[in-house]
Amino acid sequence: MWPGLEALPWRWAGGAALALGLALLVRGWRRRRAPRREVLFFPSPVTCTAALLGEPRPAPCPCPLPHGDSPLARLLRRLLSARRSLELCLFAFSSPQLGRAVQLLHRRGVRVRLVTDADYMALSGSQVGRLRQAGIQVRHDQESGYMHHKFAIVDKKMLITGSLNWTTQAIQNNRENVLIVEDAEYVEPFLAEFERIWEEYNPANYTFFPNKKEQK
Repeated sequence: MWPGLEALPWRWAGGAALALGLALLVRGWRRRRAPRREVLFFPSPVTCTAALLGEPRPAPCPCPLPHGDSPLARLLRRLLSARRSLELCLFAFSSPQLGRAVQLLHRRGVRVRLVTDADYMALSGSQVGRLRQAGIQVRHDQESGYMHHKFAIVDKKMLITGSLNWTTQAIQNNRENVLIVEDAEYVEPFLAEFERIWEEYNPANYTFFPNKKEQK
């Protein structure tokens, strides 16, 4: 019994309890966030991302870059919302900003796993070597074709996918799209695909002289 209700006539007390219960229920409905559905289109204008990436800067930031919102900034915010896990399945990964975001999550204790393409991870400017040096788990293909997926899964509940390669060229110059959804119907198949590839690319299964890939 709520304090004070025992002094009321039982009809009043029952009505007050019912009203209180309904109020709490309505509050819960209001607080319940609808599943996220968001679409980002690129190219993205160049903006300052220092604050998002936790880089110490005086206030206001003295850099000459614009400080407004952008598709890249919104993508960074979705990635940085990870609290427990981040699965990355990426053909090409050379964006310094996205690389710093992934390392920041790793330092926060988020479990990060990356699957990538063996040929493109070796190109100049790739972030994959830096991520490996930071202690992030990385696996790559040994197939004649390309590991051409482009998706990420945040905390096993948010899917980020689309045409965008995680490269500066794609982010700043290409017409690209990214879809962000929190819907188990879509997240679960992508998570299953990631786990299947993760096991398939186990280093215990590597060969020393895989077949050379054909050019696209």
